Amino acid sequence: MIARSWHGRVPESKSDAYYEYILRTGIADYASTPGNRGVRVLRRTTNGVTEFLLTTIWDSIDAIKAFAGEDYERARYYPEDDDFLLEREEFVLHYEVLLDSAGGRAN
Repeated sequence: MIARSWHGRVPESKSDAYYEYILRTGIADYASTPGNRGVRVLRRTTNGVTEFLLTTIWDSIDAIKAFAGEDYERARYYPEDDDFLLEREEFVLHYEVLLDSAGGRAN
């Protein structure tokens, strides 16, 4: 299994609206992509800025490519992201999942 992590920052005043937006866009797309095993959405707010950390779990790099395209290490964005995000991070991070306590040992 592979974990894919993306990080974004929005003004605190837009954090609830952004969460609703990502539920309709990226999270819905994750769920509809074969090979996606789930997503965790984390949020924290400090000094007027809300950070989101999304970690998705995938069966393989090929499954990630089905979602993100051949250049799968680049972050994937949607048209309205610029209405919310303070900046666009260019890349995401990928990790081999060694243990998933919700689902047991990955390998």
